[in-house]
Amino acid sequence: MHEIANRTSVNEAPIESSDTRRARRLGFGIWLVARSIFCTLRMEYEGLDQLDDLKKGGRGGIVVVWHGRSLIPANVFYKRGYWALISLSRDGSIQNEIFQRFGFHTIRGSTGRGGIRAALTLTKKISEGGVLAFTPDGPRGPTHKVQGGTIFLAQKSQAPIFPIGASAKWRRLTVSWDQYLIPLPFSKAVMILGKPIELEQTSDEEVKNAQARRVEIATNRVEQEAERRMGYSYPKEWPIE
Repeated sequence: MHEIANRTSVNEAPIESSDTRRARRLGFGIWLVARSIFCTLRMEYEGLDQLDDLKKGGRGGIVVVWHGRSLIPANVFYKRGYWALISLSRDGSIQNEIFQRFGFHTIRGSTGRGGIRAALTLTKKISEGGVLAFTPDGPRGPTHKVQGGTIFLAQKSQAPIFPIGASAKWRRLTVSWDQYLIPLPFSKAVMILGKPIELEQTSDEEVKNAQARRVEIATNRVEQEAERRMGYSYPKEWPIE
């Protein structure tokens, strides 16, 4: 009887919680919609060869895009094996499901829980040649403001930061804090990868703030260019100089 019980416990699949099942269903649905829309887009790319050169050189990097513009890059980087940091919240479980379906390696962590361990793990992966896709203003904003985690990861890994700008001609912007951009099917769209930004290691807070400002402006500039190509003006509250 003891032997049968042991065999049963090994072979039985673990029982999923209702939250896990919900995350799987919602994650699959959102991924399917995002992937289906992207496959209809008429895409224009610029600068992506820089990531190929990075890989050839065996060096890691960090690609950053504002939270509200992440749909297009997530699709462009489909199954490249890039890394993503996902929060430990309930919504994070849905995001984790989505990003894993996009072929990302995910690490769970947030400012409140698991942040230091997750950051150190990511630093190691980047130093080994991995590429991290990061939203420097996420997950709660404010939008278009670089948070300290981006600077920490770049300094510790000594990896370059590549800013991303993405836009679409026909689109919807949600009323959420990040004004999330959803391209309409068959729209023309663009993604621009800017020049790499190298940051020196420092413990000086003023220097770190200046570095964050530098990344912020560089990311705004490539986003402004993407918007211009799609026929849109850029909001004055997001600085480009």
